[in-house]
Amino acid sequence: MRCLVVLLFALAAASAIPVNEDRESGEGGWYVPQLDGSLKWMNVEEAEALLAVPHGRAAPKVVFYLYTNQNPTTPDVLVTGDASSLSASHFDKANPTKFIIHGWQSSSDSELNPLIRDAYLSKGDYNIISVDWRKDASSLNYAYSASRVPEVGKIVAGMIDFLYQQGSITFDRLHVIGHSLGAQISGFAGKDVTSGRIQKITGLDPALPLFHYDKPATRLNEDDAVYVESIQTCGGRLGFLKPIGKSAFYPNGGKTQPGCGIDLTGSCAHGRSWIYYAEAVRKNDFPSMKCSDYENAVGNKCGVTYSSVRMAAPSNYVNAFGDFYTPVNKKALTAWVAK
Repeated sequence: MRCLVVLLFALAAASAIPVNEDRESGEGGWYVPQLDGSLKWMNVEEAEALLAVPHGRAAPKVVFYLYTNQNPTTPDVLVTGDASSLSASHFDKANPTKFIIHGWQSSSDSELNPLIRDAYLSKGDYNIISVDWRKDASSLNYAYSASRVPEVGKIVAGMIDFLYQQGSITFDRLHVIGHSLGAQISGFAGKDVTSGRIQKITGLDPALPLFHYDKPATRLNEDDAVYVESIQTCGGRLGFLKPIGKSAFYPNGGKTQPGCGIDLTGSCAHGRSWIYYAEAVRKNDFPSMKCSDYENAVGNKCGVTYSSVRMAAPSNYVNAFGDFYTPVNKKALTAWVAK
């Protein structure tokens, strides 16, 4: 499905509506992605009407797939409330647990899931749980999928509480990673969990369309976990430009990405966030410059001296805070991406 969507975005790039510089996405409305790759301006009133949850709507269908180094490609299915599904799985409570949550028009089979999963499993032993909400994420209507975000987040929180209650996880070894709408789901999971507080959330270009920056209770924010970081690659278009977490990283300034060519809709830059992240997990090779504020990060006005902080480094929850400019190359590390 992801390949089809990327193709549609590419074919529609020439016909995508131009962005009106007098309109700032997130201020009075948003440029909302369409399935054909175009962007459609939607004001707040229109958005609120579409996001309204109909009475009696069925709960989202969410499936949790567990991968470990003992079953790296064939997942176990975990079911909230079903202790037998957990005991029969390869889950090892001695290992850290990481949730990966995809975005619109994606699934647990989409490229970002195995890319991030395999990156972590190449570094050690983890419980990797891929959250699949494809039934609602695959809606032709972005607004419908966005309206499902709080509900899916609550379901993820329920699984986290279940794992804690079964004595299988400790919150200080829990990490939730989400891309786009998946990043917003991560925030709601952090808000709704009842048994403790998630140690770390990583938002990979958290989705901007239909989410308000000035309403943090309705989006991922720095209070949703002990430590929240964001990697912002398509700021002002498909992702937020203003900082989301305790630490906000701005590869190439956070608005456009090298190697994306003419990227009118921003889909290429938006996807770079998880490609960079997977490489960072494997290589820890993204040194960053500390900036006085996000405007300087966007403008690459943060000096020439690298800080001690690397984008997506495991130690960031200890020593990273503020806004960072991160230089990036035109090409990803294709030697392992292709595997």
